[in-house]
Amino acid sequence: MKCLVTGAAGFIGSHICERLIKEGRSVIGIDNFMDYYSRSLKESNISGLQSDPNFEFIEKSILDCDLIRLLENVDAVFHQSAQAGIRASWGSSFRIYSDNNILATQMLLEAAKKSPVKKFVYASSSSVYGDTTDLPMRESSVTRPVSPYGVSKIAAEHLCYLYYKNFGVPTVSLRYFTVYGPRQRPDMAFHRFFKWILEGKPLQMYGDGEQSRDFTHISDIIEANWLAFQKGKPGEVFNIGGGSRITMNQVISIMEEITGSAATVDYQQVQKGDVRHTSADMTKARKELGYNPKVSIREGLETEHEWIKGLVE
Repeated sequence: MKCLVTGAAGFIGSHICERLIKEGRSVIGIDNFMDYYSRSLKESNISGLQSDPNFEFIEKSILDCDLIRLLENVDAVFHQSAQAGIRASWGSSFRIYSDNNILATQMLLEAAKKSPVKKFVYASSSSVYGDTTDLPMRESSVTRPVSPYGVSKIAAEHLCYLYYKNFGVPTVSLRYFTVYGPRQRPDMAFHRFFKWILEGKPLQMYGDGEQSRDFTHISDIIEANWLAFQKGKPGEVFNIGGGSRITMNQVISIMEEITGSAATVDYQQVQKGDVRHTSADMTKARKELGYNPKVSIREGLETEHEWIKGLVE
């Protein structure tokens, strides 16, 4: 079986490639190395894959590909590529998000309807729910994003459904809740916090630190993708959380214990598009996919700390 992974050099995509190869699949990975963060980090993400005979890498944008040809012998698509970042999605930058998150998804789905793809797993986001107080967030909850990024993710999710409904493309959408762990993007909080603690710098916190998130370790996210590929019913959407909802202040306390260093926190104004709390109701994923997150927040933070130390040293 051959699988296509978009965003293959990214945080999540590179881990998915490794899991698929471990499971005996051959993988085509595609990534255009967008300059949202360092190319060298992305290259290091796939350095262990490049010599594997079951891995083929294409450096190109989905927008510029002959996608019908690319999908000719592909059995499954794991669509992880997207322009990331809530805070950067405002103003003129939205064109980057609409092109890479919405248009690219539509083009891939258009090609998939003419291909032998048996499963199309789409990486959605908890950002689609917006700043709701109706917790935990359920797949049936109202989706009212408060950032342009969130709008782009729910638009692509709707595209997945309509291509399933009208053309039978076997899409499954996974709403990720704040993913962390080794290879996490450098703009994300845990990456920045660990780096600043190790460098003896103040931590820049947007808000009062009492905002909470349902944090999900990368290994649980990868397991969810594998389960969605195997068991996900086409046309369905699933919340994928980690069951580790805690405040940012509590996270910093755990980081201080792990590093053995006290952190100085510089509390700053809340950023537009940020939400106060997230919490995933995973009843559906547990029942239909057999998904059960295994990594506690402390265990997961320890894995990220070890990885960050390698970058700082």
